[in-house]
Amino acid sequence: MKRIGLTGSIASGKSEVARIAVALGIPVFDADRAVHELYEDGTAAAVLVPVFSAAVHGKKVDRKALAAILLQNPALFAELEALVHPLVRQKEHEFFRKAELAGEKLAMADIPLLFEGDRKADFDVVVVVVAPEVVRRKRALQRPGMTPEKFDTIVRRQWPDDRKRQHADIVIDNDGSLDELEARTKALLEGLRRQEER
Repeated sequence: MKRIGLTGSIASGKSEVARIAVALGIPVFDADRAVHELYEDGTAAAVLVPVFSAAVHGKKVDRKALAAILLQNPALFAELEALVHPLVRQKEHEFFRKAELAGEKLAMADIPLLFEGDRKADFDVVVVVVAPEVVRRKRALQRPGMTPEKFDTIVRRQWPDDRKRQHADIVIDNDGSLDELEARTKALLEGLRRQEER
C-alpha cells in the first residue's frame, strides 16, 4: 500500500484535493479533524490542563479560547504541538493499519504541517498543493472567524511554497478553476493507483 502525505499552505486547496481523493474511494486521514475530535472527547483536555487550563472547560478544549492564547503568545504553539501531535500520530497510525488490513492500494493523510513537523520520511510520496498567496489570503478571509492577523500568524508558521516545492515529490498547482484542480488531482491519483497495482 502506498502512503500519501498531502500538505499545502492555508487555503491552497488541500482540503479540496482530499475531498476528490475520498470521491475516488481513497481513504483519507484528516489531521485537523483528528485534533478537533481530541479536543471534544476529553483526550486532549487531560494533557493540556497544565499549560492551557484557561482553554479547558470540563473535558472539552475551547478552540476559540485556545486560539486567543496562541495569538497573544505564539511561542506556545511549540508546546501545544508537543502535547497534541503524539495523540494525532497514534490516530494516524491506526488509520493506516486499518487501510492496509482492508487491502487498500492507496491511503492518504492530510497534514498541514507535514514538512514543518519533519514528517516526509513517514510517507511513500508527498503531494503539495500550491496557490498564489494573494489568492490564498482572499479565500482564507472568507472563512468564519478568520482575520488578517490570524492568517498572518498561520502563514508565519508554515514553510513558503517555494521551499515546499523543493521538498515535494509531486506538486499540484491550484492556480485555476475547481474543474482544473479536480482533473489534475484525478490524473495524479489514478496514476499512483496504477503504479501500485502493477
